[in-house]
Amino acid sequence: MTAAPNATDPRLLRLSPEDNVLVLLAPVAAGESLRIDGRATPMKSAIPLGHKIAARAIAAGEKILKYGAPIGTATRDIAAGDHVHTHNLRSDYLPGPLEH
Repeated sequence: MTAAPNATDPRLLRLSPEDNVLVLLAPVAAGESLRIDGRATPMKSAIPLGHKIAARAIAAGEKILKYGAPIGTATRDIAAGDHVHTHNLRSDYLPGPLEH
């Protein structure tokens, strides 16, 4: 059986249909491509297991949706496939900016 043309890589998990981020079920290397909604998307950096990537382009100021609920706000524009973490996300649950 072949995968549907709109398939998303099996290493990615969308927790809710409304989510604009996907969770990595395995680490990925920089330069590796993942299929997101039928499109090959190259990874700009290595991303660890359990981290989020953008399922589509997310504009600065837009809410980040995970579990179908807002978990934070994009602090800058995020391209599809980019790592979504403390460098480009302000939490809606923690006070102040997060430090690395």
